[in-house]
Amino acid sequence: MFYGTFVAVAVPLAWALLGHFVERFIPWPLHALVLKPAFAGRALLDAGRRVEAAVADDRLAPARKELRGLVSRPTASLDASLVAAAAIESLAENLVDSWLAPLLAYSVFGLGGAYAYRAINTADAMWGYRSARYEQLGKAVARLDDVVNFIPARLGAVALCGVASRRWRVALKTWRTDGGLTSSPNAGQTMASAAGALGVRLEKPEHYVLNPTAPPPGAESIAAARTFVARAMWLTAACAFLLRLVVRD
Repeated sequence: MFYGTFVAVAVPLAWALLGHFVERFIPWPLHALVLKPAFAGRALLDAGRRVEAAVADDRLAPARKELRGLVSRPTASLDASLVAAAAIESLAENLVDSWLAPLLAYSVFGLGGAYAYRAINTADAMWGYRSARYEQLGKAVARLDDVVNFIPARLGAVALCGVASRRWRVALKTWRTDGGLTSSPNAGQTMASAAGALGVRLEKPEHYVLNPTAPPPGAESIAAARTFVARAMWLTAACAFLLRLVVRD
């Protein structure tokens, strides 16, 4: 356990120091160039679009294949509505991992913060799943990922409620009632908010059901989710830019 904790802390710290070093020699307007590897917002939306297209054309096998680029769960037995649900869940959850959390880390801590966050999140993706090989290391990075995503996940849920237009009250209510139903303390926050905003049921069989009285999602729901997530990205980017100006002053 000590080794896992040491690696979980040392690797992000090393990236934070590298980011801080780079920041000293690059003018602030050029930070976007070195920040790009810390974000995956466009890739997330593109992956969602590919799943949407396959579901819309009733091509279930290609939809399941495309979904594997978004989720880690087995996809071979999922029907069309569960494929759509998994895609929407991933879009909502990864709004935090791929966009909001590194953006917030940069706004508060600069390039070092963004690099450190990406190191933590990448380590969690590689080793955070329960397995005999990576059990000790995986536990440490998974706990650290939960900590650094705690605030961003809830800000992401707020952002999705904010872009839900006339359904913001439903999104807020669903977030409050269902946000804690997932095993992760963070993933369910944005997923529940998205379920309420879209008016759909999101289910991972034998794990959770969010917004259970709503109808199951389809291709049009994935399209709407992409729109909501894109709007939330623009909203949070504007807020982060203002926050960065305040922190720099």
